[in-house]
Amino acid sequence: PDASIRSPAEATIKNLKHVKGAVTMLLQVAAEKQVQYEVRQAAAIQLKNICRECWVERVSFTLGLGVDGGTGSGSGSGGASRIRPTLLDEEDKAGIRTNLVEALLSEPEKSVRDLMAETVHSIAIHDFPDNWPNLLPTLLHQIAQSADPAQALRVHNALLALRKICKRYEYKSREQRGPLNDIVVQSFPLLLPLAQRLSDPNVHSLEAAMMLKQILKIFWSSTQFYLPSAISGAGGGGGDATVGGETTAEGGAGGGTVSATFDPNAMQPWFDILRSVLSKPLPEASTGLEPRGQPTSVEERNAWPWWKVKKWSAQIMSRMFSRYGIPAYAEDDSREFAAYFSQSVAPQFLGPICETLNLRPSGQFCTDRVVHLCLTFVDLAVELAPTYKLLKPHLDFILYKVCFPTLCLTADDIELFEGDPHEFVHRQNSPLADFYDPRMSAVTLITDLVKHRGRDVTQPLLGFLTEVLH
Repeated sequence: PDASIRSPAEATIKNLKHVKGAVTMLLQVAAEKQVQYEVRQAAAIQLKNICRECWVERVSFTLGLGVDGGTGSGSGSGGASRIRPTLLDEEDKAGIRTNLVEALLSEPEKSVRDLMAETVHSIAIHDFPDNWPNLLPTLLHQIAQSADPAQALRVHNALLALRKICKRYEYKSREQRGPLNDIVVQSFPLLLPLAQRLSDPNVHSLEAAMMLKQILKIFWSSTQFYLPSAISGAGGGGGDATVGGETTAEGGAGGGTVSATFDPNAMQPWFDILRSVLSKPLPEASTGLEPRGQPTSVEERNAWPWWKVKKWSAQIMSRMFSRYGIPAYAEDDSREFAAYFSQSVAPQFLGPICETLNLRPSGQFCTDRVVHLCLTFVDLAVELAPTYKLLKPHLDFILYKVCFPTLCLTADDIELFEGDPHEFVHRQNSPLADFYDPRMSAVTLITDLVKHRGRDVTQPLLGFLTEVLH
């Protein structure tokens, strides 16, 4: 487009934050289904940016000041000359809080929906729960209508918003997780039966996969650092206390970690869901079997909701194993759970994990991320006696049918090396490879097998490699 036209238009959009009622107008444009999609998307982007930048005065942790630097103690030429940022009017904020959730719940377009969800997240950082007390009840009321097929879109979008709220507290310390523990107490009694229904082997719709993915992401955000008492069976309800704007945990739910009263029956239903998801067959589209419509390209398969669900299931179990499942490394308040996990839960999952790893050797598809996470789980199982006892008869399969083919170059690797050797070297040495590349998890697994179970592994492995080289 012509820069002489575009530049003034962009300047006008940037100045919308100075106009009272502008954010309400942007939300109306973004939510109006009759408006052109690109216009709605642009309005949603601008709404997100304005709410993120102008909801509250941001603080510079470098200078210890607000971004305006009004005290004049800033370094360089900034200091007192900085202009205080324009903040949204309280009436505008109230209007956004009132109407944003409804707009999100009814939004069918993924891009606009995700932008609205990010806006909910940025507002919740500052306003939830004190200044947005009806947010959680509104979402839970919608999730409670999950039995009505006509409400599938709204239920999914409510789960998406709930995940964004949980993500707000995902990395908080134990003392700052009071609101998250309250969310778990109130929402998980609704999420558990819904997840059980969606993970049933006879349920195959993409809508079910998308909702189930959001539930697993909520479970991930709620458990990856601390186990809330509401799903560990360690204690009951309890309240939170708000002191000086900070929510602190007091009482049962506020404690948020496993105690001596750990009840395995409280967690087992979630493990059953995760195992059911991992075990679900995902046939090729050409077979005509359910769930139908699996894409054929690798990129589209990686984004397919049912493969996403498998990825989150494997990720949760690998995290549970590494964080809570090894008694020797467990914290004092989770030792009982660690003993239960290592003796009962981890062995349950070795079957589905190995079945998933057998997909590629048997000529079927499996995403790199799922293979990576399954190998990570097996690696953790090597060190524990109860799981290694079950794994030992299958070492040849793990080493020679899974790990070795995973390490070998593919036709795409060879083509990349011949066409762009610099990019090949870059990919092979990417610092992010540890987090997604199955080759790295295969190397780690072989290394740990030799380290911890060398008597069973080293000589057969050397013999196999010698044969391959000759």
